[in-house]
Amino acid sequence: MGIDASAWTVALGMVTSFRYVLEKTHVDGPRLLWFTLIVLAVAPVIGVAAHLYQGRYPVGSLEEAVRLAWVALVTGVLAAAVNLAVPDPLVPRSVPLTAAFASLFLSLAVRGVIRWSRERWPYPERERATRVIVVGAGDTGEQLVRSMLSDPSRGYLPVALLDDDPAKRWLRIRGVPVGGTGGDIAEVAARTGATLLVVALRAPDAEALGELSRTAHEAGLGVQVLPGLDELLGLRVSVADLRELDVAELIGRRRIDTCVGVTGEHLTGKRVLVTGAGGSIGSELCRQIHRLGPAELFLLDHDESALHALRLSIHGEAMLDSPEIVLADIRDSEAVRAAFARCLPDVVFHAAALKHLSVLEKHPLEAWKTNVLGTYYVLEAALSAGVRTFVNISTDKAANPTSVLGRSKRVGERLTANAATRSDGKYLSVRFGNVLGSRGSVLSTFTEQLAQGRPITVTHPDVSRYFMMTDEAVQLVIKAAAIGRSGEVLLLDTGEQLRIADVARQLMKVSGRSVPIVYTGLQDGEKLHEELFGQGEFDHRPLHPAISQVPVPPLDPAHLLSLALGDNEVAAMAECAARLTVPFARACQDDASVTS
Repeated sequence: MGIDASAWTVALGMVTSFRYVLEKTHVDGPRLLWFTLIVLAVAPVIGVAAHLYQGRYPVGSLEEAVRLAWVALVTGVLAAAVNLAVPDPLVPRSVPLTAAFASLFLSLAVRGVIRWSRERWPYPERERATRVIVVGAGDTGEQLVRSMLSDPSRGYLPVALLDDDPAKRWLRIRGVPVGGTGGDIAEVAARTGATLLVVALRAPDAEALGELSRTAHEAGLGVQVLPGLDELLGLRVSVADLRELDVAELIGRRRIDTCVGVTGEHLTGKRVLVTGAGGSIGSELCRQIHRLGPAELFLLDHDESALHALRLSIHGEAMLDSPEIVLADIRDSEAVRAAFARCLPDVVFHAAALKHLSVLEKHPLEAWKTNVLGTYYVLEAALSAGVRTFVNISTDKAANPTSVLGRSKRVGERLTANAATRSDGKYLSVRFGNVLGSRGSVLSTFTEQLAQGRPITVTHPDVSRYFMMTDEAVQLVIKAAAIGRSGEVLLLDTGEQLRIADVARQLMKVSGRSVPIVYTGLQDGEKLHEELFGQGEFDHRPLHPAISQVPVPPLDPAHLLSLALGDNEVAAMAECAARLTVPFARACQDDASVTS
């Protein structure tokens, strides 16, 4: 405000003096003083009303310049009106508007100097800083370069930009030149002494990332990337946003956007409970739900350490005596019922499960106790507590199941469908394949084997699986709560299956390491190629182009338990997982036709 007041004072004095010099007369000092006081009384009021002095705009930014121009124009017009309103004008009629433009120029000049000094002086030390090549000279790259040069504590010094756009060949950003295209990485690195390549592209495809990563590693450069646009949420880019390149981004998985933001309102203000909250899917699910503003979010798990880590990641503190922490095992029916009676959730996401196929083949009763009985106990507690929305997380191995894991999860889907017949709410399941980055996933296993220099183990040269990112899996689960219909299972279109051996080879290319691939043979119950739809199920997408919705035949829990009598639990799972009557399959097909 002081700068602008000074600018107005100088501008009025200069313009008035120049006006009187042209007329070869003397300046009327008292009248000019009175007019200046009037302007200095009006200008701050208009500036405050326009929020110019409340820190709303970065100093020297285009946004501030536009607002400052608006304030100067309004002030000039009002000053001219006051000058004309008095019988004898205090200053010549041309002075107010001319002074407005002069004061605007002076204010902008001072702000430009302030911005230049702020950005100029805190410069990274050239000897100690990491020399960086930035790929992408667009808005994202420009913001990143400015952030690096303005934040010396991070220790990044941009020395060159790369961009494939010929129009940017001679561009410089804060003195950093565009040194070539993406194919010139090795040459530019050798010329500048860079040791790090930063990809400043908002939505690079996997093929482009893979090529950049391979070229960078061959040139001896490390690679870092910015988060995706959905993670940044439109915020300005800074050097603090940089992260290591996720190997999952390089295997060619096409990312599916299910527009989860549209469905957030279905959880806002609701009481939400997540079972298996400490697991890979459960913990990410809790973090995303927390951002949607539920009234309460209850975290249920039997692993106290996992709950500790989850609460720390959400709230920045880990008070395990918080009412939202529910330490219970879903295999304990009384504990589950008591937890639901206390929490009274509106929405439940059931993520607690055993998921490793080979282990459950050796210990099938554990699958029965957790994936079948545990799901049954959670469903019954939800019905008793009046839960309106229940989402059961299943797996693609439940389609035409051949393993204990697949059969136990298929039974869970059918039990959920049965609960749907006994509730006015929405009870449904979601089914997805391998989740990249989850604990025990093929990607994390291969990465660990590579890090230790051990051979990568693959069951079969042609074995293939469907893959999805953790955030995609969680978006599907949240989306299911909004668009799913009671008694259904929802599936995300994840594109073509990827061969596991190809994934292993791609990881070796990215890491620059080479180890043997050892084929161990298909395990008991394991399929060579996974399936998404079981017998009698049809790919029907009535509400979302990437999400299939399939009816599930309900399973009476009393019938299941009667079959399990006399230590026949494994046989009961197999029979109930395989049973799909022809009339129900035909009904599914008829329902899809009618809806279409």
